[in-house]
Amino acid sequence: MTPLDGATVEVVRSYLLSAAEEMRATLVRTSFNPVIYEVHDFGMSMYDADLRLIAEATGLTFFLGANDFALRRGVEYVGRENLHPGDVVLMNYPYWNSAHAYDATLFAPVFEGADLVGFLCVRAHWMDLGAKDPGYVLDSTDMHQEGLIFPGTKVVSRGEPVREIHELIRFNSRMPNEVLGDLHAQIAALRTGERRFLEILAKFGRPTVEAAVERIIADGEARTRAALAALPQGSWTAVDWVDDDGITDDPVKMQVTVTIDDGGFTVDFAGSAPATAGPINMPYGATEAICKVVLKSLTSADQPSNEGTVAPLVVKAEPGTLFHAVYPQPTFTLWTGIVAVELILKALAQGMPDRLAASSGGDVPGFMMVGVHPDTGKLFAVSNNDPVGWGATPDHDGMHAATHVSGSTGRTTPIEVLEAKTGMFFERVEIRTDSGGAGRHRGGAGLRRDIRFVTEGEFLSVIKKTRTRPWALDGGCEPEPNQVIVFPGTDREERVSTRRTPVSPGDRATLLTAGGGGHGDPRDRDPAAVRDDVAEGYVSPQAARDLYGVDVDD
Repeated sequence: MTPLDGATVEVVRSYLLSAAEEMRATLVRTSFNPVIYEVHDFGMSMYDADLRLIAEATGLTFFLGANDFALRRGVEYVGRENLHPGDVVLMNYPYWNSAHAYDATLFAPVFEGADLVGFLCVRAHWMDLGAKDPGYVLDSTDMHQEGLIFPGTKVVSRGEPVREIHELIRFNSRMPNEVLGDLHAQIAALRTGERRFLEILAKFGRPTVEAAVERIIADGEARTRAALAALPQGSWTAVDWVDDDGITDDPVKMQVTVTIDDGGFTVDFAGSAPATAGPINMPYGATEAICKVVLKSLTSADQPSNEGTVAPLVVKAEPGTLFHAVYPQPTFTLWTGIVAVELILKALAQGMPDRLAASSGGDVPGFMMVGVHPDTGKLFAVSNNDPVGWGATPDHDGMHAATHVSGSTGRTTPIEVLEAKTGMFFERVEIRTDSGGAGRHRGGAGLRRDIRFVTEGEFLSVIKKTRTRPWALDGGCEPEPNQVIVFPGTDREERVSTRRTPVSPGDRATLLTAGGGGHGDPRDRDPAAVRDDVAEGYVSPQAARDLYGVDVDD
């Protein structure tokens, strides 16, 4: 081992993180799809030759954690001996890829001369790859209804594009220009990372970089285990429900037991439902990724991720169950994982209520419109994930109308993009009064969005927690759940959750996103804070009187 001082280790770490961020900037700058360049629905990671995570860029936390699992399966399938300088491999087989078929993972080996010295991985959401329905699949019963599958296929071989595979993608997509554009954007990000990786090796020398990586990973593990040892020790169990599986209206049970002991963090999903007929089943790698999100937030939220930061994690989910899908079980609508993040936090809150916030909206209210654009005559499919109110903590109110806690740096799609690229016109977007759960500290408020459709098409709502309320803590109040109302104010008005609804010009839809859960008895809230909430429109005068016991002049 090369002897190193701490300063050199930190400089090498910063160079690696900078390289990952430059990969991220390349993808955002060159992608064709708003869900990538606006929403940041992607994740990119750097690995050493032993497939250990050494750096990553900001992106969706689910994607980042899933890359680790996917890369191991991809390299195993292709074989190290079959990887060469300049290769790029595409994988979207859900059970290896840790995601549904439209989350395309590209990975590339990095060679210094003849030596394989690392790997790069970029995952991003594509808008169409030949699934049975355009846009998003809400009711598949089989993986083969969910799109063209690549188990680990070279799209670039020794630096040359594999034309046959590119053409296969082109002829199996309803939106070939956008999909191939995003493919090349991901390749560009990998090439950027490759150049920077090799520059770092040249600058510091391979022995120094490898020694620094060992220290970085060891430090990550030591910090995580020390943080776990400082947390309350024990096991806690929680139960929650997903609205349905997209095929029947029956609610689906989720159960988790979280154990912290001996420097370890074990998440066991025993007691959850068997795999469902519809596409809400989680590939095991995706389940592992959501557990990484919670572990990281508890133990090293202010530190970059690496192999060591998740070393204490053990995830248990029996094959063929809701949290461990196996072939050919459908996996397209992975909102189960979003609800499950809060399920894990709900279990942990029993053992550490002074450390955790109440539920933050319970879910991500997603929607999309699919149709033919009147100006271009081409198919469009553009989505958005709406913000929710965050849960209150023991120390302060929840944040208003923010990306769900599972979304990391993910963003909403700007109204200007949605209106320009689809047949939606937004008549109203505003904070929902009384949507945050009341408490000594109030949950953040959710959002109201009123949509009028100006072209023919289909409106897709994607949400899995509308029947049960997000949870509160320590005597706080639970907020109303998320709601989607199609054709409001007409004889066709209906409340839906996950639904594909045909729409015509003049039709409308309303989305009401949930607020966060409250924390503590509302009667203990500072009356001045209640009056401020009323003045700001977060709380109505009636709720101030009924829930908080504070009279406010209307």
